[in-house]
Amino acid sequence: MRNAKQTKTLIILAFFAVYVFWGGTYLGMKFALESFPPFIMAGIRHFTAGVILTSIAYFKKETFPKFNEIRNAAIVGTLLLVGGNGLVAFAEVRVPSSIASLIIAAVPIWISILNWVGNDRKRPGIWETLALSLGILGIALMAFQGQDTSQNIDLLGIVILLIASLSWSFGSLFSRNQSMPKSSFYSVSIQMLTGGLLLFILSLSLQEAQTVEWLAITPKALWAMLYLIFFGSILAYTAYLWLLKQVNPTLASTNAFVNPVVALGLGWFFANERLSTQALFASILIVIAVVILTFKKGK
Repeated sequence: MRNAKQTKTLIILAFFAVYVFWGGTYLGMKFALESFPPFIMAGIRHFTAGVILTSIAYFKKETFPKFNEIRNAAIVGTLLLVGGNGLVAFAEVRVPSSIASLIIAAVPIWISILNWVGNDRKRPGIWETLALSLGILGIALMAFQGQDTSQNIDLLGIVILLIASLSWSFGSLFSRNQSMPKSSFYSVSIQMLTGGLLLFILSLSLQEAQTVEWLAITPKALWAMLYLIFFGSILAYTAYLWLLKQVNPTLASTNAFVNPVVALGLGWFFANERLSTQALFASILIVIAVVILTFKKGK
């Protein structure tokens, strides 16, 4: 049994993984997409992570999950990895990534609303409402910096992103409230294998494999894929699911606010992307929002 101090330390480390490692996946996906189409990239990423985690669980002789636990983990994998990540990848072909980040940042709001109207009946308080509003304002400022306001935004892409954010929210709450495999390795591996297989099916239906030049895949894309597998899919995703069990789900989902900020900094440092005063101000608003949620919400 862990004591309170050990648990607090693990929570801090888990938030670090979710904030920083997932923030890095924006840049990782940008590099990987130079050689891989979206659904193939996501399918390889998640399925490979699933195979690795299944192997670890087997050699550690972890308790094999019951049928209902396998079913629940598969549902979570479908909602988070296909309905969430997969649809975002598909939508970004139609919608600028800045607009996509704004819509996906609505996940904490959806979770608060679903908590309110669902079984928990937890109405958002004043501080939570303020924090969520500041977070969305910060993402909006970041998303629309330097945007041409006359630019046509694809309606289908917007609808797909809204479905993706709702799917991620439903999946997050479902994983918190349903019986999941006792072994974290089996729990995440089942989600990854399910999500990866479904993403491969989507890729086949869109004939993505015909567009890949397998012999021309760049080392940068391969390194990016390794980062996505180990840091994005294994470490950060496992940390996120664990946080959903340890803290309020709205707080756990604040990565939707923080990840674009981290991505902005990494893009500026590694890819020479522009970092404006407006983006810095937006980042400050987002940090304030997360601080409010952190200190005003309990488990």
